[in-house]
Amino acid sequence: MTNVNIITVGKLKEDFLKGAQAEYSKRLSPFCKLKVVEITESRLSDNPSQKEIEHSLGEEARSIKPYIEQKGSYSIVLCIEGIKLSSPALAEKILKLGVDGFSTLNFVIGSSFGIADEIKKSCALRLSMSDMTFPHQLARIMLLEQIYRSFQIINGTKYHK
Repeated sequence: MTNVNIITVGKLKEDFLKGAQAEYSKRLSPFCKLKVVEITESRLSDNPSQKEIEHSLGEEARSIKPYIEQKGSYSIVLCIEGIKLSSPALAEKILKLGVDGFSTLNFVIGSSFGIADEIKKSCALRLSMSDMTFPHQLARIMLLEQIYRSFQIINGTKYHK
């Protein structure tokens, strides 16, 4: 069974988002072993300087790195400059990674200030959800839905129409 790790900076705050995460975790359980890793978001001043932001991203990167450097894992970072994949293309990618012997898939979501370049460079794939901007907490739920949809496509169910 494939391990899927969602490595994300920050915690879910709203109950409706926590409920959505729990629902997709339940739905994914027959297809993969899902783990959500919440990295502590760095505290910044109300109007942080670029240097302060870069320092914060560096601290978050140090917490993320051990997860994406695990042997046998394939890491995907979500970032605006990444490639866009359709749902069937993401399903095909997930299937191919399993066939290629990757037992763990890591999906990395940064903070509202983004993610350190060193993490982007360490990940095998940069993925963009859209040209639009979404709250990072909502992006997590959207990603979970797309992973679930991918497994539904792989298994030929009617969920993906």
